[in-house]
Amino acid sequence: MFDLPAQRAHLSEKYDLSPSAELAASMEDIYARMSRVVSPMDWAIYAPYVKVINDLKAERNAVVLGHNYMTPEIYHGISDFGGDSLQLAIKATEVEADVIVQCGVHFMAETSKILSPDKTVLMPDMEAGCSLAESITADGVAEMRRRYPGAPVVSYVNTTAEVKAASDICCTSSNAAQIVAALDSDTIIMTPDQYLAQNVARDVPQKNIVWWEGSCIVHEQYSASDLRDFREWNPGTRLIAHPECPPDVVAEADFSGSTSGIIKYVTDEKPEKALLITECSMASNIADELPEVDFVGPCNMCPYMKKITLEKVLYALDTMTGQVEVEADVADKARLSVQRMIDLSRKLGI
Repeated sequence: MFDLPAQRAHLSEKYDLSPSAELAASMEDIYARMSRVVSPMDWAIYAPYVKVINDLKAERNAVVLGHNYMTPEIYHGISDFGGDSLQLAIKATEVEADVIVQCGVHFMAETSKILSPDKTVLMPDMEAGCSLAESITADGVAEMRRRYPGAPVVSYVNTTAEVKAASDICCTSSNAAQIVAALDSDTIIMTPDQYLAQNVARDVPQKNIVWWEGSCIVHEQYSASDLRDFREWNPGTRLIAHPECPPDVVAEADFSGSTSGIIKYVTDEKPEKALLITECSMASNIADELPEVDFVGPCNMCPYMKKITLEKVLYALDTMTGQVEVEADVADKARLSVQRMIDLSRKLGI
């Protein structure tokens, strides 16, 4: 558990983190990336943290990887690279840095460590977990193998290192259908997201896809009736769903895609109004880049993603605490599952 009072006392002794309108004004170039969704008053609060973190990154030879679900002050203020979990892990292998600060959830930090074992990977809050990743263990994978002998296991990258190590190959929400279609077996086991698996089964009817019954607490909350009601109340709004949503929600949407797919779709199409049926911060982080799009409607927040704050990032970088480690044998097996996915994706041209 975080001792927040002690953490804040430590930081206040070393840094002046009081709100500053003057400092905020001097960092207008950074603020311009989020001014549509972050008020000037809030920016005056965030600016001192952003300044100190960015200075400390240079001192530590560190980079910050910001997931699409991070809040705008993290995503635009301190992140050197933004994207989905796999994009960030691959980026971690490419950067000339000694330290990776993972602004996301714990399995993402594990994946970065798996692919970049020689780098120090910091997790600002070790309690930033994931309901989906935690819904299955290696024992669950073994159970599925017993139920469907000989069937390959395709595990979503949103899983722990232990589960990746127990799997044959990984997938992302953007390449899952192509990965499954390319495998030789007629029966494919998908873990742990039942809804992603069901949506893939619709797109790849030639395969018998069986799944583990896990789900994401953000995406499982949406219902098709919610979308129909919203469409009736807000005609002309483009409804855009993540494939972790239930199949009837995806069927009701105008488009379904991964986080990177959603961003590309909205950027290319530039609908007058758009409802992103995914985590709240997705819309916030692209709002300033797309001023012609009105992002409307309800959204669900991930409580785990929101555990990551500027304060916790600063504390992790200052103290070099929250280092993520993965046992060597687990890392080797997990890396093989991820690498198989990368190699197959390249072979398929995706």
